[in-house]
Amino acid sequence: MIGVLAAAGWGIVRGGGHEPAASSAVPSSPPSATASAPSSAAPHASSTAPSKASGVYEPADYAAPVRKYAAEAGVNPQLLMAILYNEAYKPHDPDFERAWQRNKPDAAFGIANMHRAAFDDTKPGRPFADRRWEELPDDRDLAIEAAAWHLHDLAGRLPARVSAPLDKDELLALGYNAGAGNMLAFARGVKIGSQAQSYLDRLHDNWARSGEAAK
Repeated sequence: MIGVLAAAGWGIVRGGGHEPAASSAVPSSPPSATASAPSSAAPHASSTAPSKASGVYEPADYAAPVRKYAAEAGVNPQLLMAILYNEAYKPHDPDFERAWQRNKPDAAFGIANMHRAAFDDTKPGRPFADRRWEELPDDRDLAIEAAAWHLHDLAGRLPARVSAPLDKDELLALGYNAGAGNMLAFARGVKIGSQAQSYLDRLHDNWARSGEAAK
């Protein structure tokens, strides 16, 4: 069963610090993913949700920690929620994640699909500085908190002016997925490769319901 799920789930581009090479494919100009995007008719998320992992996962159930940690890190809660939706392509079950990681040691952990290096680079000086990357599958609040601060750190690396038809949230999402180096290259106008474009397309697809969920 694990083998079947893995083959289906991990065929999509990974996130949380994975750095694919930026290709020279010319994408069509994507619609701007800004906080003013229209909201969908998705149901409003519950204000409370358990942090601990369970067999059922819906990103909107974690609206409260998304709002909390986005505010603490100074990032757009709609972006943070959209990251969770983008990263919900695989089963977020702790046993499944650990079984996969035993076969693929560089796999990402938690509902935000964060890699070990990204987590360890983000946590110094933060409220979760004493936590371990191995805890992410079991503590969904920790996964959201770490993702929020990782986005904060990526934002700190963006130049004041960019030479690309991408807004800040789009660049941060690409940085989350493809790494800071690729994010800065995209900001300079380097053309987005197919994997990064796929991630950006999914961000656009998830944007409206993420804004509704994060209210």
